[in-house]
Amino acid sequence: QVQLVESGGGLVQAGGSLRLSCAASGRTFSTYAMGWFRQAPGKEREFVAAISWSGGTTYYADLVKGRFTISRDNAKNTAYLQMNSLKPEDTARYYCAARLSGAQGLMMGNIDYWGLGTLVTVSS
Repeated sequence: QVQLVESGGGLVQAGGSLRLSCAASGRTFSTYAMGWFRQAPGKEREFVAAISWSGGTTYYADLVKGRFTISRDNAKNTAYLQMNSLKPEDTARYYCAARLSGAQGLMMGNIDYWGLGTLVTVSS
């Protein structure tokens, strides 16, 4: 069993930055691919970024490529999402996700564990 707790959300002006963190419980964090999804009001949840268990492979949605960076620290059981050049359309609840198998499956929405999310609001 893995529990995921997100933090780092908040209110930021357009053009600003935030770093989200996802702290995972359990001793097997390093065996899981990790990722981030987001859901804006009235919209479906969408993929944002994913990272392999080793950190060697990353995937990004086209909408965030070049602005967001996903990373992980297996020694701290934590995954991160650095978000730069934020836009009002990035406003959403951001969810951390974990998958025991590869990051490609996570990117397709095959998730073993979800966090409860953290709210990001970008003002114009």
